[in-house]
Amino acid sequence: MIIAGIYPFKGGKEIIRSQHPAELREVEQIIAAVDSTQCKTKTSREKTMPGRTLYSPRALNRAFTKEFGLRGWEKYKVHCDYPTEYYVSDFVPNSSSKGAFREMDFVKNRVGVEVQFGKYAFMVYNVCAKMTIFHKLGVIDVGIEIVPIKLFAEEMSTGVSYFEQFVWDLEHRGVADIDIPVLVLGVTT
Repeated sequence: MIIAGIYPFKGGKEIIRSQHPAELREVEQIIAAVDSTQCKTKTSREKTMPGRTLYSPRALNRAFTKEFGLRGWEKYKVHCDYPTEYYVSDFVPNSSSKGAFREMDFVKNRVGVEVQFGKYAFMVYNVCAKMTIFHKLGVIDVGIEIVPIKLFAEEMSTGVSYFEQFVWDLEHRGVADIDIPVLVLGVTT
């Protein structure tokens, strides 16, 4: 795969290049090592493209997981104990937070990486919530979000979000005090 787009959110490009150049080089090597042609395995059952062979987000995620693992990047999971004191007095939930967790796809040397070939809401959550949470927990200082560009997303199921849309929204949202530096990388075949 190749990097086709680079967007620095809150100075992410400059900070990662200056403070984490080795990790950035590894991420670039990982992207180059992923053979997306091996991931074009999904047969569409959608009305708009029946029978068409598409890129499988699951296969792409497995390929990225393999490459990150080969270079010593690890998933980072924190267990969640959800508060219960906010329930109204006569409500008793049927389930608990047992087994609940939040997970960062890959972490190494305080750099967190999320690979997202899914719905738009997950891209926003990763950068605007999850990375902030993991920063507050002392796990990461900066983040990298890997997403498809529009041309690549069009070769997946409908509803997969893409780099151009995400960048537009981040630019129009603006930066908040709690945001951390993130480098958004748009990838394609």
